[in-house]
Amino acid sequence: MKKIPVGISSCLLGQPVRYDGGHKRDSYISGTLAQYFDFQAFCPEVAIGMGTPRPTIQLVKKDREIRSLGVKNPGWDVTDPLRDYAKAQKEAHADLCGYILKKDSPSCGMERVKVYINSQPQKMGVGIYAEEMMRNNPLLPVEEEGRLGDPRLRENFIQRVYVLHRWKQLMAEGLTPSGLTRFHARHKLIIMSHENYADLGQLLAAVTKANINEVASSYIAQLMMALKKVASRKSHVNVLQHIQGYLKKQLDADDKAELCEVIERYRQGEVPLIVPLTLLKHHFRKTPDPYIEDSYYMSPYPQELQLINGI
Repeated sequence: MKKIPVGISSCLLGQPVRYDGGHKRDSYISGTLAQYFDFQAFCPEVAIGMGTPRPTIQLVKKDREIRSLGVKNPGWDVTDPLRDYAKAQKEAHADLCGYILKKDSPSCGMERVKVYINSQPQKMGVGIYAEEMMRNNPLLPVEEEGRLGDPRLRENFIQRVYVLHRWKQLMAEGLTPSGLTRFHARHKLIIMSHENYADLGQLLAAVTKANINEVASSYIAQLMMALKKVASRKSHVNVLQHIQGYLKKQLDADDKAELCEVIERYRQGEVPLIVPLTLLKHHFRKTPDPYIEDSYYMSPYPQELQLINGI
């Protein structure tokens, strides 16, 4: 299977581009995710000619604006070059389905980067390059390597990467009202695990060949925003019970009781999501349902990633 293009801070792949000439190679990214993602590396500080090793920079609030200045030489301002580099990479970024940034970086940090106000640091900033990159690519799933250690945040990010990848495939194949409707149908249960899908369904109810581009733009913007909300255990239980309804005529009393018990154990936090999903897959292998079989909810990404083992 062709790997999915994902942007990444170069140092996370082990490239020696840090200010001190070192790197921050992440074993999960380089080992596991690299099997599925075609990483496109970017280091804005090296790209704008700061060199390696180089003097350190920091974010400073100056005249109501946050600037990226040299730590030892505050007169050295690289704010505009970092922004310009992000703008120059807009075409390359447009091909990506996700982006993993280096946390705490004054150029690449996604959130809670130190900003110095009157020489006092406050964790309230966004890296200059990262901010411009995210502004130019509002649909793009973005995460920091540190947050990928959280199983729920990791699963949420990777799920969004795969959703956007499938969307780009749909666009490449040629957008049609029927294709857009089927895309929504296949993702409906995923959407349900994040929030109510009714608004997106109503948006598609009026789609025609004449307005499809406008509707599609609104649809994917709303979808990617909805998926940013990390799915709760309660929401997954609602989806699991909804799926269980497709088996009400196929299961005997004992199988129904077992399935209800497993879903309840998941609700109580005693077992991870993989347990009820595995049992549901078992029953649907014996009595297939075309809607469930076509849905991405139970197989949103390769199972080898083991993302639902910890949520």
